[in-house]
Amino acid sequence: MSADAPLLQLRGIEKHFGASRALAGVQFSLRRGEIHALCGENGAGKSTLMKIIAGIHPPDAGEIFLDGERVNIDGPAHAMRLGIGLVHQEIALCGDATVAENIFMSQVNASRRTWMDYGDLNERAARVLARLGQDMDPRRRVDELPICSQQLVEIAKALTLDCKVLILDEPTAALTEVESVALFRVLHDLKAQGIGIVYISHRMAEIFAHGDRVTVLRDGRDVHCGELAALSPDALVRAMVGRDLGNYYPPKRDELATRHADQPLLEVNDLADGESVHGISFALRRGEVLGIAGLMGAGRSELAETLCGLRRARRGSVRLQGETLRITKYADALAHGIAYLSEDRKAAGVFLEMSVAQNISSMAPGRVSSRWGLIRSVAETQLARELGAQLNLKSAGVDCEAASLSGGNQQKVAIAKLLATHPRVLLMDEPTRGVDVGAKSEIHHILRNLADQGVGVIVISSELPEIIGLCDRALVIHEGRLAGEVAGEEMTEEGLLRLASGLTIEEMH
Repeated sequence: MSADAPLLQLRGIEKHFGASRALAGVQFSLRRGEIHALCGENGAGKSTLMKIIAGIHPPDAGEIFLDGERVNIDGPAHAMRLGIGLVHQEIALCGDATVAENIFMSQVNASRRTWMDYGDLNERAARVLARLGQDMDPRRRVDELPICSQQLVEIAKALTLDCKVLILDEPTAALTEVESVALFRVLHDLKAQGIGIVYISHRMAEIFAHGDRVTVLRDGRDVHCGELAALSPDALVRAMVGRDLGNYYPPKRDELATRHADQPLLEVNDLADGESVHGISFALRRGEVLGIAGLMGAGRSELAETLCGLRRARRGSVRLQGETLRITKYADALAHGIAYLSEDRKAAGVFLEMSVAQNISSMAPGRVSSRWGLIRSVAETQLARELGAQLNLKSAGVDCEAASLSGGNQQKVAIAKLLATHPRVLLMDEPTRGVDVGAKSEIHHILRNLADQGVGVIVISSELPEIIGLCDRALVIHEGRLAGEVAGEEMTEEGLLRLASGLTIEEMH
């Protein structure tokens, strides 16, 4: 076999799910010792293609070659024996098992031992985690961990396999900057060992910083393959969406108008939960998009949860249009027009097995029920169609399951649920996490349109370009406290990172 032959090659891959065509004659190749980015909008076929390589789905047509030999991958276990590892975008761990048990699950299942040497298992797990810069307790149950730590356990599982091919689907979506740096250090080590890495991400900076080549899928077809060094970010986005996104971020509100707006819509004073939020005060004006930045674990989500009653406030006050609110539970916040979108879309954003219409009406049953409390299906359908049209929701119909939608459209359903409550303040925690560039731009414009209609919008985001491009002002949280506020020309990635790291405004200058 030629040394230049691809490590992995796919020819003419086809896949249908019922009448829906997911892949149409896709060509893909992976070289030894390269990081090959796979890009495309949600629904373009990226995850389907990777699941075919990993043995989860059989192809309807086409050929797969590994090390120059044609292979028929008849299941995930066979794929692992062939040296193919997949880190799923959706976390698939056993919550009631320990970190170590999850990391070595395939080995534990294959073992014929009567007794497990947990000392050895925990020690080996600790070594794998250390490669990722983690000192996580391997004896801890997975369901006790935050999402970012669970994602690292998923990645650690893949590192224990004797891989030739490693596929990572949005691996940094829930990771901190430090954790992401540690992950890329490991990936470059694996690359140097000749392992081929397929990297799926919507984060342009990661793709261009670490990728060697890129393949773009659009509508189930491969539309571009080439060296990343020969491509600009704008050209890559055009290949992904098939159009220009020149106005990727909507125009911001005029800074002077924001500064001289009428009295604040929302005033938060000395809010604290006694654990993660320590005396934070800020104001939000009507029609403003206010960003909240900070490192993972800084207290951003906890601030939003405390504000809307999902966490108990130990002290502080919240005023809405001059009225002091008493918020002890989330229902109180909703009753006053304060709605919250969780960062965890799957667990707390949408009900995947319910229809689009049922999801959208779920937080506002009074809008679609009779005086006897019975749901009126006609009213429910009408509400879903109205809000779906407002958000440009793409689905097979409002009666289809939310699980059948792309990530971006699931996020739109989650936003529509909130809009059904007629909110005055929207708290959006990672509103574009895990969605493609086209859907991100649409969500940015949706949030700006809501602000233009007088809604106060708060956006929590780990993506600094999103904070800078979308928000009128940004608050930066550090260790549960307000580190500073930036706007205008001061709102740069460097400025936000310095505040997030604990430097004061004075120290920055």
